[in-house]
Amino acid sequence: MSTVLAGHGLIKKYGSTTALAGIDIEVGQRDSLAIMGPSGSGKSTLLHTLAGIVRPDEGMVLLHGERIDKLGENRLSALRRKRFGFVFQFGQLLPELPAEENVALPLMLEGVPRRQAVDRARRWFTPLGLDGLHQRRPGQLSGGQAQRVAIARALVIEPAVVFADEPTGALDQATSEEVVRLLTSVTRSQGAALVMVTHDADVAAHCDRILQVRDGLISSHDQHTVA
Repeated sequence: MSTVLAGHGLIKKYGSTTALAGIDIEVGQRDSLAIMGPSGSGKSTLLHTLAGIVRPDEGMVLLHGERIDKLGENRLSALRRKRFGFVFQFGQLLPELPAEENVALPLMLEGVPRRQAVDRARRWFTPLGLDGLHQRRPGQLSGGQAQRVAIARALVIEPAVVFADEPTGALDQATSEEVVRLLTSVTRSQGAALVMVTHDADVAAHCDRILQVRDGLISSHDQHTVA
């Protein structure tokens, strides 16, 4: 499996607190990685560093073998928009836009005409079980439906990597199961890598690999075959 995203020797400090203490990590195409750990372990900092949101103090982050942590802010912002998809705990959909325009938004921000962007967005509604919800605004969607719209928004740009930060944290157990199954299967079918932070072991079990982080270091790394 070819490496899509890698971090080497990642160190990040906030004052006297060391969030990352020298982490090495690689994620391949169609690979899904769950990052777990107690509060303050460094798991969210690791995700944000790999996603180019936080710059490491030492070490490097590479996308397809090219270093991205030293890019200027404009180039790094453009890379995040074009190559990375994001799914957050509370979806972060724009309340004034219908579902199809929330999904199309990343394309429109890159200059794709609205009609073309919405046409591309609509292609995701059937695979994600959102038929008939195109014109619903976020306030008219259930939590699970809103997260599926967020997944569609992350995938519409055909990203190299999808980053998910506690994507099921606001959902009940049954809905969490449904959402994480969709998230892992659809990213895999699209050839994207998935990096997910979660506190839920049942959610993490849907990923190919589980990384346990403690005190800014990898404490364990489990690999298994997902049925």
